[in-house]
Amino acid sequence: MGNPLETIQPTRVGIIGCGAIIAQYLTNFRRLDSIDLVAVADLDRSRAQAVADSYEGVRALAVDELLAADDVDLVLNLTIPAAHAEIALKAIAAGKSVYGEKPLAATTAEAREVLEAAKSAGVVVGCAPDTVLGTGIQTARKAIDDGLIGAPISATATMATPGHERWHPNPDFYYQPGGGPLLDMGPYYVSALVTLLGPVVSVVGAASHTRDERTIGSGPREGQKVPVDIDSHVTGVLVHASGSLSTLFMSFDAVKTKSPNIEIHGEKGSLVVPDPNHFDGDVQLFALGADDWETLPVSAGYVDSGRGFGIADLAATPAGQEPRAGGELAFHALEVMESVLESAKTGQSVSIKSTAKRPAAVPLAELATTVSA
Repeated sequence: MGNPLETIQPTRVGIIGCGAIIAQYLTNFRRLDSIDLVAVADLDRSRAQAVADSYEGVRALAVDELLAADDVDLVLNLTIPAAHAEIALKAIAAGKSVYGEKPLAATTAEAREVLEAAKSAGVVVGCAPDTVLGTGIQTARKAIDDGLIGAPISATATMATPGHERWHPNPDFYYQPGGGPLLDMGPYYVSALVTLLGPVVSVVGAASHTRDERTIGSGPREGQKVPVDIDSHVTGVLVHASGSLSTLFMSFDAVKTKSPNIEIHGEKGSLVVPDPNHFDGDVQLFALGADDWETLPVSAGYVDSGRGFGIADLAATPAGQEPRAGGELAFHALEVMESVLESAKTGQSVSIKSTAKRPAAVPLAELATTVSA
């Protein structure tokens, strides 16, 4: 293992949006020589200043100041999903590449506008989740590519929780249009399934909800009711171009499950894939004729990775090539999810218009080279 980015000129990054998720990025940026964080901005200037005070060499700026800054090569967009497209388009107009938290935009129409603007401007778009670059998903991918399960036949992807209102102090968004279990957690699962099995050509979906309101279980609003205006349980079947079939089970209604997060079945074996919301985890194989499950050794992916490694990977991507955690994959995943929800409403199969090449595999590598105190 080595550091494939050690000869790469550091990418100068400015962050817009200083909410809770920024802490994970800051931790990993301190470990990545290929990332040079230079500025942060937030509508609440005090939050940006607090980040700047905690990170040497970082300036707290207004949003427009950061977008105009000459020393920012790439904007990391950590705003709320409804603002993803707006901020991305402003950054692109300023000649900067963009990497955003998932989803790429609130709708595929907005996401398409972002990708078209970036293409015209000659800049790069990347998007979370970059969990697919970690050792968990990549070791599973290598097992498939090495033929350990033979030709893939099917997959199941399961996410079950009784609802975020039990722990989140302000869960309203999760139960409004744009929220729900599929759009909230689906990007992790769909991106992983495309990485493992390739792009999707059509979907069938069904959905339901168990109640019209939820009760906040913690924080200053404990006991308040939140209206539910979306389906809180979604199932779908994804038909991959390869012929594999993936079944999604995404629920804010189910209490618990013992099902693997992702399980892949092939002619010669079955594979348990770790949680796609994490970067690592055990990959287990049950080969045809075996007596038990075998835990496979870690064999691919960025070791000890975390949020922000997708930006380092983007920085190392040769000009003209699509990053592994790129806009093409993010758009495809968003269209797949939108289409599952559309199918659930119409009762009809929906064809997927976009495609995304299966991202290049990640060899076993360490990107983190230094750790600041």
